[in-house]
Amino acid sequence: MVNTVDDLPVLPAIVRGTLVHRRADPVRHAFRNRVYQWLVDLDDVPAPRGWRHLACSFDASDHLGGTLPGASADIRTNVERFLAQRGIDARAGRMVMLANSRVLGHVFDPLSVFWCFAPDGNLLCAIAEVHNTYGERHAYLVRPGGNGRAEVDKEFYVSPFNDVSGRYAMQLALTGGTVRTAITLHRPGRSPFVAAFVGTGTAATASSLACTLIRYPLMPQRVTLAIRLHGLWLWARRLPVVKRLPHVHQDGVA
Repeated sequence: MVNTVDDLPVLPAIVRGTLVHRRADPVRHAFRNRVYQWLVDLDDVPAPRGWRHLACSFDASDHLGGTLPGASADIRTNVERFLAQRGIDARAGRMVMLANSRVLGHVFDPLSVFWCFAPDGNLLCAIAEVHNTYGERHAYLVRPGGNGRAEVDKEFYVSPFNDVSGRYAMQLALTGGTVRTAITLHRPGRSPFVAAFVGTGTAATASSLACTLIRYPLMPQRVTLAIRLHGLWLWARRLPVVKRLPHVHQDGVA
């Protein structure tokens, strides 16, 4: 859980862990992968140079309204704008982002999380930003309880094998160096899908980055490939394909 900034680990951190996807209906399918993500303070986003820039970079265009006209090149500024459009002033508090970095200029981030703190250090709100493979994104603004849990209606087309009905139960939790994120899709009488990540953060240094890149080479490219391969597997099992409707853009989100 994250209740205050005192619960945060030393940042920036590389979070190595396990990603699990489980589909229970109408076809059972599950997989488990070792992955890593970055946990960064939006006031101190890593900006490495040389070879490290190719292996780790963050761009405002990859999140929220970063590609909108007049958007800032600063991720935090765009988060503040998104929140202000919803009546939340987060300018004076700390913000922490869990996300994938670009590697060789490529990134795909199925889920990015922003934890936003009030000036007194208490958790103000969180944003769960979901991306699909069609280049679309949607942000869910939630106020997690003490256990990091929140619920919200599903509003975004993510997979061609799931429509936009149901309700998400989310867990967006940080406990010291441990990160836990999970999204469970609930529909009446069933829970057809869950995605969860649990990882442990280590301080981001040149040596820890090098070790991570050796152990997890080309992570964003592998994530993109894995999603498409699992989609082909489900299609081959004749799972019904749900028509994608035109995407409805949110204020402050590209």
